[in-house]
Amino acid sequence: MEKLKHHIFVCGSARLVGENKGFCLQKDAVDIVLNFNEEIQDRDLDGEVMVTSTGCMGICSKGPIVVVYPEQTWYGKVTPDDVEEIVDALEEEEKVERLII
Repeated sequence: MEKLKHHIFVCGSARLVGENKGFCLQKDAVDIVLNFNEEIQDRDLDGEVMVTSTGCMGICSKGPIVVVYPEQTWYGKVTPDDVEEIVDALEEEEKVERLII
């Protein structure tokens, strides 16, 4: 695998006991991951961008949480509809200011 330009982490609300039942999951985290994967494939970014669903990030009041590395950009209250805008910003080397936490 080539070195990635971006790694996107989406809170999947998993707890240490393995349960997926947190706030982000209830607020469409699965759809957010699916939308990111679809956008990445549609734009031929497969070798440059990876998406990973994570365990709970601990700031549920701001969820769903999306973190982009290596930029270390934390986005909060992300919806499936925000994904396209986030990927646009990545391609333009910008950030979606309204979502930054």
